[in-house]
Formats: sequence, C-alpha cells, structure tokens
Amino acid sequence: MAESVRIYEVGPRDGLQNEEASVPTATKRRYFELLVAAGLREIEATSFVSPAAIPQLADADELLPSLPRADGVRYPVLVPNLRGLARAEAAGADAIAVFTAASDAFTTRNIRMTIAESLAAFAPVLARAGELGWWRRGYVSTAFGDPYSGAVVPDRAIGVGLRLLELGVEEVCFGDTIGVGVPSQVTELAGLAIASGIPVGQIAFHFHDTRGTALANVVAALGAGIRCFDAATGGTGGCPYAPGAAGNLATEDLVYLLDAMAYEHGVRLDGVLEAARFITSALGRPLASKVGQAGGWDPATGSAVGRS
Repeated sequence: MAESVRIYEVGPRDGLQNEEASVPTATKRRYFELLVAAGLREIEATSFVSPAAIPQLADADELLPSLPRADGVRYPVLVPNLRGLARAEAAGADAIAVFTAASDAFTTRNIRMTIAESLAAFAPVLARAGELGWWRRGYVSTAFGDPYSGAVVPDRAIGVGLRLLELGVEEVCFGDTIGVGVPSQVTELAGLAIASGIPVGQIAFHFHDTRGTALANVVAALGAGIRCFDAATGGTGGCPYAPGAAGNLATEDLVYLLDAMAYEHGVRLDGVLEAARFITSALGRPLASKVGQAGGWDPATGSAVGRS
C-alpha cells in the first residue's frame, strides 16, 4: 500500500493576501470550485483579521458561507483574536488556524505582540473553538530564520509548537517564511520536534520557494516521517511582513513530486493546473511554477501532459 500525504492548500488565503490586486469574491468562488474539483480537501479559505490590515481578504464574512460544500472538505480560516472568532462563527466556520512565530522580532512586526503575548491571546480563542468542536491548527512562522533577527535555533520553534499543543491545537505547522531552510535543517527540526513529544502525525511544514529549496525540503521532511505539506496553486503569495519572501511552494509542483514518488494524496494534477492557471490569470500574470510551465510527464509515452 502506498503511503498517504495530506496536501493543505493555502492559495486562497496565504496566496492572495500578499498580492497587490484584490480578487473579486465571485472569482474567488470559482477558484474554490476548481480546487475542490481537483481533489483538494483542506483549503485554507480566508482570514478574519481587520479588513484594513489585509484588504485582499476583506470579503471573508461574505465568502465563507458561499463556498462549495462537499464530503470531506475542510475550510480552515485564520483567526487572530476573539473578535475574529466571533466573525468566523457567524460565517459558519468549523476549523481555524492561529498564527505566531519562533521570533519575537517577527511577531512584533506582524501582529504587534511578542510570542508570549500572542500565545496568551490565542488561549481563549483556541479554548472557545474547542468548545465548539472545531479543528484547530497553530502556525510557527520563521521556524528557520527571521528577516529581522537572523537564524532561528530549532529549540525556539519547537518550544512554541509545544505550547500550541498545550493550548489545544490538533496540528502544528512549522513555516519557512522567508525560504532560507535547507534539507539538513528540515531533518533536524523534524527529528527534534518528534523527540520533544510532538506526535509526527500532528506536524506539518509550510515551505516558501524563495531560494529554490522548497521541494528538496519536502523530500527531507518525507524522510523524517512528515506527511502534511502546505502549498499554493500557482506558487502565489509570500508574506507582507517578510521583505523579499517569494511565493509558496506551488501545489502543482508538489503534486508532481508526490505522484512520481508513489505517494497517495487524492489530488489530480490536471485539475490543479486548471486552478493555478485560473487564479494567476485573474491576478494578471503568467503561471510561473515549474510544472505550470513544463506540464506533467507521461512515462508511458515520454510526452509532457497538461501544458496550456
């Protein structure tokens, strides 16, 4: 039996929040339809933050209730505080994510709190979400390096992850926010996290491809036993508070890799490419991911497949 990997799609939230252009709500709905049709079952939908902070996601209250519902599809939303949680509840959410980091320098600029202050703010949010029976995820951003203070030691990121588990999250996602991590660091962080008591099944990784190491880092994480990875169709996104951070790992590149390595994941490459082309066209630019440009590959014929 092939091993199974979860692909956690972040294009609609992390992919769009850093784009200059705001995508119309109707266009976003069509994007979700294509993502679901491609087989994606975990799609981070939006963020219930102040519209002034992230204007690209200002339609969260309207968007979430209108999304296509299908068996097994989960739409986590980013929630920063109890006010955001109340909005999410009113919009019909049943899964949330909270966002902190392994560096005080980053959290101070990103959410205007220290790590300790952010965890204290998230405690009642996660407690209330638990009472509602919602699924909960915790992000540990800048797990390998911070754009303001430099390298981050693994123990720092793991300590934050352990605290998030104590607060009730079902999953801890370590993020390479500025794309500085390399495979040896991924192997080290994953191994130390597991040894510290974070169950391997509750660890995810979020890689940015700023310096071209995202897929190599996925392979290293797979070797360490990790089976959940974030990705964004079209490789969109970045981070508005991380200067120079390029886009996320492209979902189509991740799907191609997992297919070639015989991992099961339930996502169709042709469907992902359709969604990727749709959203990059809406953003007014060509699809720049590797598989987006070259297409997939049929080993039986030697021909490229899925090219536009």
